[in-house]
Amino acid sequence: RPRYDIVVVGSGYGGGVAASRLTRCGQRVCLLERGKEVQTGDFPDRFPDMRRELRISGRSLSTGAADALFHLNIGRHIHVLTGCGLGGGSLVNAAVALRPDARVFSAPPWPSALAGDPLLEEGFRRAAHMLRPARYKGAKYLRKYQALDKASAALQARPHAAPVTVSFSDTVNLAGVEQPACTLCGDCCSGCNVGAKNTVYLTYLYDAAAHGAQMFTGTTVDHIERIKDGWRISYRARNDAEISFTVEAPIVILAAGTLGSTEILLRSQARGLALSNRIGHGFSANGDIIAFGYGAKEKVNAIGVGHPAKVEVDTVGACVTGQLKLADAESLEREMYLLEGVMPSPLAPLLPVAFLPGGRLLGATQSLLKGVYNGPFANLQGFFVVSHDEAKGRVVLDQHRVDVDWVDVADQDVYTRVDAVLEKIVSENGGRYIKNPLAGTVMGNQPVTAHPLGGCGKGEDANNGVINHKCQVFDPSSGPDGVHNGLYVCDGAMMPRSLGVNPLLTITALAERAMIYLARDQNWAFSDVGQSMRSSP
Repeated sequence: RPRYDIVVVGSGYGGGVAASRLTRCGQRVCLLERGKEVQTGDFPDRFPDMRRELRISGRSLSTGAADALFHLNIGRHIHVLTGCGLGGGSLVNAAVALRPDARVFSAPPWPSALAGDPLLEEGFRRAAHMLRPARYKGAKYLRKYQALDKASAALQARPHAAPVTVSFSDTVNLAGVEQPACTLCGDCCSGCNVGAKNTVYLTYLYDAAAHGAQMFTGTTVDHIERIKDGWRISYRARNDAEISFTVEAPIVILAAGTLGSTEILLRSQARGLALSNRIGHGFSANGDIIAFGYGAKEKVNAIGVGHPAKVEVDTVGACVTGQLKLADAESLEREMYLLEGVMPSPLAPLLPVAFLPGGRLLGATQSLLKGVYNGPFANLQGFFVVSHDEAKGRVVLDQHRVDVDWVDVADQDVYTRVDAVLEKIVSENGGRYIKNPLAGTVMGNQPVTAHPLGGCGKGEDANNGVINHKCQVFDPSSGPDGVHNGLYVCDGAMMPRSLGVNPLLTITALAERAMIYLARDQNWAFSDVGQSMRSSP
């Protein structure tokens, strides 16, 4: 249609919440998603499939389909890995649903209206109600959990089962979708072919579709512009990349991801849209590190087997089963979560090649001969770490593409702290810490993040933020507190700092909170999924 009541750009956690809640308000919702729809059972299962689902883009490099499931933005200072598809990053993330320390929200740059707001708690309640985080009860019997438990002695801490948005028993979710129990195959990060992962696709988007939302994949939004009675969104379709189309609505929810939403606003600003001077600033990598421990004395079983299973080995488990929290009562910035992780089975053949450099040729060659499930890689430990960084990156447009300007990103103290912790953990199990097995390739030595945050951060006013506590975009032309009527940002871009935890639950909660305020401002009401509840608790 040429016009809807609401256009949602993007279909990850923020976009899914918006589409579900606003259709429940009786609004005609159009959702635009750059990626494609991937149904359960159709996620990449072999390395050739995975290779076709990777898009790599940089200043001098661009390869892969525009709607590939994985996007790797090769930056000058930091690389960003994101998921792309109907359901956004939820399709291929580790599904870890942790809530940030309360101190995260208690001070600037967060707007004061957020701290102590009961609707923040309500947002987290609704997010958990829909995504249903659960802890695997048999975690302590998994080899990778046992390896983390044994190594944790080096830090005088003990691991716990991690809350993940995965169904460990057969169920019918709140959107009415039948979900079988997790088979513990370990392939969460290449896409769940079982259907046990509680993705946005299987929850919020199904609910939105049931209430009338129209969703269009293969649509890339370029910019938006103010018109007399709302907003005009310019986009390109997959089969007509050189032709621009438009759709109009009084309300637009930008939820295209941290880089995507910021890029859309930067392009819109270049065409005259008044925005805060903070646009693009405050980018955070969330203190991310993905690393490995090579050569542990005992088997770890941290390589996925897929569904149906490719090989018969001891049970792998979900991608993340165990977590180790290193708390610091005096300094929030020094806290971190260390999570054991799994390499998905489609990437297993890449492991020997990735570990060939740096004097690891012997073990890699042995695995080429024996297979990664029986050779040295059966003892490979995978780690995901989230912590706090300085959030001093800036998202910019560079040669018609988006990049992150952060010259000294690799020199931050957080990486030194995380390296020291991982060295201790890996050494305790008799292995060697491998920070980046792909160093020296196209990846270079720059940090990589899978949790990009910021660029359109919340703030008290336009002098220190791009959006307000309700996720409304500031309009500095009408004063520091003025907002663009009907324009919102609801994704990872809204975070003004690092979270210190995997961000999925916080993004969902803040989007839920924003939709409650939007409904109140418009005098709309909606029922919560699975309950009879109006827009205010």
